[in-house]
Amino acid sequence: MSKLTHQQLAERIARDIPEGAYVNLGIGMPTQIANYLPADKEIFLHSENGILGMGPAPAAGGEDPELINAGKQPVTLLPGGCFFHHGDSFAMMRGGHLDICVLGAYQVSERGDLANWSTGAPGRSRRSAARWIWRSARVRCM
Repeated sequence: MSKLTHQQLAERIARDIPEGAYVNLGIGMPTQIANYLPADKEIFLHSENGILGMGPAPAAGGEDPELINAGKQPVTLLPGGCFFHHGDSFAMMRGGHLDICVLGAYQVSERGDLANWSTGAPGRSRRSAARWIWRSARVRCM
């Protein structure tokens, strides 16, 4: 059995996203899914840095340095898309307003553990946003 490329995997996941879904694409490979969503389906892509209505990557030369996703990759904004404070973005995640999340492999271990880390100091643990995204979404892919 041959392995799927990142592009083939992104295209496969994109086909499974239903119309009207609110979807968070994690940093890395999951962002490629935006490039394979069918134009005839209304799907709302969310980025934790405060974008709802994110579109695919721009054509070469059409990048706007002010329009990036959470992984600092250039993106487009679909008609009706909006920007908001990242605190509001995290409230969307924690409030269960996402239908689907797709996380990259570096955010999830091979056993399915979510990425987090600790400074080792009591009361000073830190966690990635992946935890909130993962817990709030109804469907999870990695």
